Amino acid sequence: MILAVDHVNQVEALMLIVLLQLVVMIAAARLGGWIFRKVGQPTVVGEIGAGLILGPSVVGRLFPDFIPTFFPASVTPIFQTLGQLGLIFLMFLIGMEFDFSHLKKMGRTAGMIGVAGIVLPFAGGLALGLWMHPYVAIDVPLLGFALFMATACSVTAIPILGRIMIEFGINRSRLGALTISAAAMVDALIWIMLATVAAIVRGNLQWSSVLGMLLLTLALVAIVIFVVRPLLIRWIEKLLPTAESRLNVTSLALWILLIFAMAMITNWIGIFSIIGPFLLGAILHDQHRFREAFASKTQDFVYSLLLPVFFTYTGLKTDIGTLDSPLLWVMCGLVCLVAISGKIVGCGLAARLGGLSWPESGCVAIMMNTRALMGLIAINVGREMGVIPPSVFCMLIIMAVITTFMTSPILRRLLPHVDTSVA
Repeated sequence: MILAVDHVNQVEALMLIVLLQLVVMIAAARLGGWIFRKVGQPTVVGEIGAGLILGPSVVGRLFPDFIPTFFPASVTPIFQTLGQLGLIFLMFLIGMEFDFSHLKKMGRTAGMIGVAGIVLPFAGGLALGLWMHPYVAIDVPLLGFALFMATACSVTAIPILGRIMIEFGINRSRLGALTISAAAMVDALIWIMLATVAAIVRGNLQWSSVLGMLLLTLALVAIVIFVVRPLLIRWIEKLLPTAESRLNVTSLALWILLIFAMAMITNWIGIFSIIGPFLLGAILHDQHRFREAFASKTQDFVYSLLLPVFFTYTGLKTDIGTLDSPLLWVMCGLVCLVAISGKIVGCGLAARLGGLSWPESGCVAIMMNTRALMGLIAINVGREMGVIPPSVFCMLIIMAVITTFMTSPILRRLLPHVDTSVA
């Protein structure tokens, strides 16, 4: 009996900590989102900014006991899981928000942009990593450090990019579908690259495994498009026969199970869980009735609870104080320069060669330069592998945040010169 009571007390104590953190993070995220919207930034940028302020870089320096008291490490896995669930639902919702019918004419251009968006920043990041290694990572294997630097510079943050596009109202335009498709291609390849780099670092690389991931990814795309899509469309027609139809609890639960299944499949392949839900949502982009029905049941909950948890908690792990010398700040500037120039030049030129106007090419380039979420994930992988020292981790976080902050102001200047009408 005493053991049972002690267990209940432990659960209650843990629940108190979790609830307290949720209150702080959600309140900070809402406030940050509101402030940043006032200055012309998307809500998601404010959520990331709130996390950085709550972390060791600002509040942690002013009040050293704040983070150990309010954000103990013991509950980190809980919030990491909540954040990942938010990303899974977000990617499904984002997939449905884009009109991919444009790709029948623009698929080749999307491919060119995707390839250019990896090759140029990867080459620049690799060269920079080789140069930086003796100064900041002498105890880390050279090849692993340089490859992780290159990979982090090559990422495009498709979830945040999707949210930014939706807030600008270009998600169903030709430009939006083209860019999000190129970004999806980049992210799928990036996760294969990350798995390859991790295998190199661990010393167990097998090229057959890399080829297997690529082939399984292509097979999954084909199966989802040609087999799963027709079956799901028939099911949707039965579930929602009229415009007034709504999803009941049972059908909503079945759709959630399907989303989770797709996340597990891509996780098993090795290209990351969020790609599966995005692919599932993308094949249903023309099912407007279902999109509205599902979003009405889930979107507010995802945007108000799960996503702020992820963005805010990420900021708590970033400490700008690790950049404690002028040389480190110079390196930080070079990281930003290489990452930004590689994406903008590579993607911009590829878009222009693909037939887009210069303003359209500029929009594509600046959107592909957005890194926050996927960049943060890739950077964390490097840190967990032990090939990214704390100072470089901070540099890459700053780069990811800057490339996200700059997207909206530049996009706002370019969009008036671009046709963003919905087909």
